[in-house]
Amino acid sequence: MNLQNILSEIETVDPAFYERTSERRSAFKNFGMIGKRLSLAALPFAIGSMFQKAYGQTTTGVLGVLNFALTLEYLEANFYIKGVATSGLIPAGAGLTALTSIRDHENAHVNFLKTAITSAGGTPVSFTAAQFDFTAKGAFPDVFTNYNTFLAVAQALEDTGVRAYKGQAPNLQGTANRALLTAALNIHSVEARHASHIRQMRAALGVGVKPWITGVVSGIDARTNNNYAGEDNVTQGGVNITTLPSVSGNVSANAATESFDEPLTKDQVTALVTPFFA
Repeated sequence: MNLQNILSEIETVDPAFYERTSERRSAFKNFGMIGKRLSLAALPFAIGSMFQKAYGQTTTGVLGVLNFALTLEYLEANFYIKGVATSGLIPAGAGLTALTSIRDHENAHVNFLKTAITSAGGTPVSFTAAQFDFTAKGAFPDVFTNYNTFLAVAQALEDTGVRAYKGQAPNLQGTANRALLTAALNIHSVEARHASHIRQMRAALGVGVKPWITGVVSGIDARTNNNYAGEDNVTQGGVNITTLPSVSGNVSANAATESFDEPLTKDQVTALVTPFFA
């Protein structure tokens, strides 16, 4: 199996990968199948010798990025595993179906990254359920007894995960890392769908949030303010988007911030998720 075939397998993870200009709702239509496809896409990474040859001296840095991503995926996977398994927390119906799918996606991400790291000659990090504290050191004491709190924490974790992947993507740039960069961006796309769907679930319960981030407004409360720091940026590519014309005048600040997720550095993400580790 050559590199092109491997890339073709990876690109089946996200059917909307080449449709990034389409509407958010349209892009979400394949939500239910992404986890299954991701599991299949992980198979080509069993060819470890190919990865070792391709990465050469860059392996150490790449493995650090992958293990950092794996740590975040373990956090999210264990969060949904416990949430879905907690009796009486999630109402039966569409909500339970969606959260079960998200749980399965996160588990697939964990397995995918473990396989990629092993195939590249590295050792994946490992976590058990006992190593997480989803109350965030008491900040969310009712996270597994109050459905609204559970969804709020889910939103914070998903929004942060999206920004984390965006922040790490530049570290995988380069021809030698093309396969992993493609895979990471595919996972990033799935995480963005999770974030959007969780927000829509909260909106259906009467919470005033949109499917995307607006400025630094968390839609939760002060406990998650830091998760949204920097999201009020209106300048992209050196251009202040609010100076651009639109059909109703210049682009508003809200619209400008809603158009892009801002990246987070590894240190920023670590500070945000550390309270969730026991």
